[in-house]
Amino acid sequence: MAKLYFRYGAMNSGKSTLLLQVAYNYEERGMHVLLLKPGIDTKGDNEIVSRLGVRRAVDAMIGIDTDCRTLIGDAIATRHFDCILVDEAQFLSTAQVDQLFASVIDYNIPCICYGLRTDFRGEGFPGSKRLLELAHSLEELKTICHCGRKAVMNIRRVNGIPVFEGDQVVIDNNATVEYEAVCGQCYFKERRKLGEKPLGNL
Repeated sequence: MAKLYFRYGAMNSGKSTLLLQVAYNYEERGMHVLLLKPGIDTKGDNEIVSRLGVRRAVDAMIGIDTDCRTLIGDAIATRHFDCILVDEAQFLSTAQVDQLFASVIDYNIPCICYGLRTDFRGEGFPGSKRLLELAHSLEELKTICHCGRKAVMNIRRVNGIPVFEGDQVVIDNNATVEYEAVCGQCYFKERRKLGEKPLGNL
């Protein structure tokens, strides 16, 4: 039985790199992959871009109103696919994750989604929340904080200054916006320096 997978991690945990490696592994064995990413992710335009410099065009962009089950159905009507790979899956809507789940079951094709679990405020993205609820398999991709601890949070920096308020989605191809993966201790430290509560009502 095919499964829906969610591989999540903080920024710079190698999600896009791993996705491209998985695509390469399938294709090296003569198999076909369907590469997708949400259109809201404008970094790289229609390409998946690894921070190591590897890049590859996707087969289709998922728009705000895209029905993923229809998109996948149309794709497999033209050729056989052995796996669906989705980058930046946190940007999917709840309904689109439901559609991926239905596609896995109806078409018996595994779907591996890569994305962030939480944003710079420590809050879940709609797509990530639904993937955590529905995915048959969950895997954390690990990276480290600058202090050496395991990074589990993301800090947004605007012109180098940490910020903890603002729109959930601001893509980091904007020259003034950067993201950094940090451990819980360093995340709390940065928030407290700015007079912010560590999280929520804490």
